[in-house]
Amino acid sequence: MKYWLMKSEPNDFSIEDLKNRPNQIEPWDGVRNYQARNYMRDEMKLGDRVLFYHSRTNPSVVGTAKVVKESYPDHTAWDPNDHHFDPKTDKDNPRWYMVDVQFEQEFVRPIPLPELRKIAGLEKMVLLQKGSRLSVQPVTEGEFEIILNYAASQEA
Repeated sequence: MKYWLMKSEPNDFSIEDLKNRPNQIEPWDGVRNYQARNYMRDEMKLGDRVLFYHSRTNPSVVGTAKVVKESYPDHTAWDPNDHHFDPKTDKDNPRWYMVDVQFEQEFVRPIPLPELRKIAGLEKMVLLQKGSRLSVQPVTEGEFEIILNYAASQEA
């Protein structure tokens, strides 16, 4: 099993949106960065765990999800009416891929980026490195567990 952090702008797609979908499952579409695409296409597997991260306004880890369908072509790239449209890709030679994720839990309190920087054991986390802007990035099992334990400690 691998662990990931996936970023979404909450006004575009939030953890609440995922929680309210049928079966709490949604395709993670619209990734238009090659390295992030490669993680999804080549490395994400069924059952992998995901930290759901709201970016932009109050960037925070807000909960968890899991991968329930491995990568397949991102059809939004072919739709000229979709804001993820990419005229350079086609169905015979897909450039972009997506996975399906399922809601697991929403944290009682989001863990904002400045707070994450202060948590022992997260010093090497990809998210906290200068210039780290990928919307999909690996997380170690240890980092994932530290964040889960920290989130649970905030519930009291």
